[in-house]
Amino acid sequence: MWRQARWDEDLLLERGKRSSAGPLIPFEDQFNEIEIKIPENLLRKDEPSIPTLSEIEVVRHYTRLSQMSYGVDLGPVPLGSCTMKYNPKMLDLIAMDPRIVELHPLQDIDTVQGILEIIYLTERWLAEITGMDRCSFQPPAGAAGEFAGALMIRKYHLDRGEERDEMLIPDSAHGSNPASAAMAGFKVVRIPTGPDGEVSIEALKASVGSRTAGIMLTNPNTLGIFESRILEISDIVHGAGGLLYYDGANLNGIMGIARPGDMGFDIVHLNLHKTFATPHGGGGPGGGVVCARGELVDYLPRPLVERKGNKYYWDYECKKCIGTVRAFYGNIVPVVRTFAYIAMLGPQGLREVSEVSVLNTNYFIKKILEKPYYELPYAPEKPRKHEVVISASKIAKETGVTTEDIAKALLNEGLHAPTIYFPLIVSEALMVEFTETEPREVIETYAEILNKIAEKAYRNPEEVKKTPSNTSVSRLDMVRANHPKTLAPSYKLYRLVYSDPGK
Repeated sequence: MWRQARWDEDLLLERGKRSSAGPLIPFEDQFNEIEIKIPENLLRKDEPSIPTLSEIEVVRHYTRLSQMSYGVDLGPVPLGSCTMKYNPKMLDLIAMDPRIVELHPLQDIDTVQGILEIIYLTERWLAEITGMDRCSFQPPAGAAGEFAGALMIRKYHLDRGEERDEMLIPDSAHGSNPASAAMAGFKVVRIPTGPDGEVSIEALKASVGSRTAGIMLTNPNTLGIFESRILEISDIVHGAGGLLYYDGANLNGIMGIARPGDMGFDIVHLNLHKTFATPHGGGGPGGGVVCARGELVDYLPRPLVERKGNKYYWDYECKKCIGTVRAFYGNIVPVVRTFAYIAMLGPQGLREVSEVSVLNTNYFIKKILEKPYYELPYAPEKPRKHEVVISASKIAKETGVTTEDIAKALLNEGLHAPTIYFPLIVSEALMVEFTETEPREVIETYAEILNKIAEKAYRNPEEVKKTPSNTSVSRLDMVRANHPKTLAPSYKLYRLVYSDPGK
């Protein structure tokens, strides 16, 4: 297993104060012939705070930091519902091509025909994959895509003169769903999950009405279970005059096999930074494409890419649309990566992504349940799709070792922990998603170590509770770590508060 390095690493600004080396600055007389008229009020009053470091010092600094960091290039990051899959290096090369990175959104339309064609084709492919008619690349991330979808639903009903202010959301939904609905002006109505791990049809029927704007859900759901009654759900919501919004966070379990549009969904958002192998999290930026079908297309954020003859152009026509949700056209680099990813895999390859993802999940379930420590809540007889939620409730009750303790112990073994304590409907939840990019040996090792930690919990619980000790940062006091006096969210705040011992 991978082991983090431990370096007592200063900030470059702190290290630079003690160094006499530094970059070579051109002599001032080299610029005497250049006349630059800068207004007096824009000129600096003091020297810039630039570290005086040599190149080798800077290289070593960032190399040491990288040795203290963990990422998918070093090992699995099985965060459930986050779909942290390996990002092919070929996509990195394509995304870093100067013909991509040196583009500017204000260039003349004739000079960006290539990137417009990429966006145009990617939209057509994503529309086909989801069963939608059109897609907008405006939203810069998944939650922004959710928010855009909720705004589209709101405006659709307002245009029809209907006062519908309730959004139905399953209790297993991603936390951003109720947040997005509330931000769009809706009252959130919680729909409970039944014993089978699916939306309770009885509760849904009792909740819909004349004020129902729609329902936000994902399929497969966050338990990794496919909503087998999705067509019935669609009929119930549509019958009440509401719309169906699809959270695309879990598309990795059905891509190329089933389409949200065929299930009855009206609006779909996709996470390019999950399903289509664009870097997730700190490697971003994200892409929260929002797609629609039928008359809902008129409400998509603008602009959209259109083609006339052999020329592509931006269409800003907005008779019913919700306008824009960010500056310019969205994050384009994730679109380029998505284009290349789909082009490399093709239709059969995309289907295989989902098939292997589902296979990996169910193989992990088999391996983890070989020992009697963890439980599979909600219909354990059902196969899971892209992810699975296991419970450490039995371990916690019998040993006092919690899911958080288990997550810390995984770090001690050189592994990234899965998503924990989510969804909230599962006690002591560990939400695991290996995706299609992890080999069998990694899954076997992960399950083996999880069971080894459980065995240690029964044998010596205090040893587990003291982990991690193998990481660059040892176990934190969670109370103190969240106290305002011990938080350091930025270097500026650090300078402001902690540089003066009297504060």
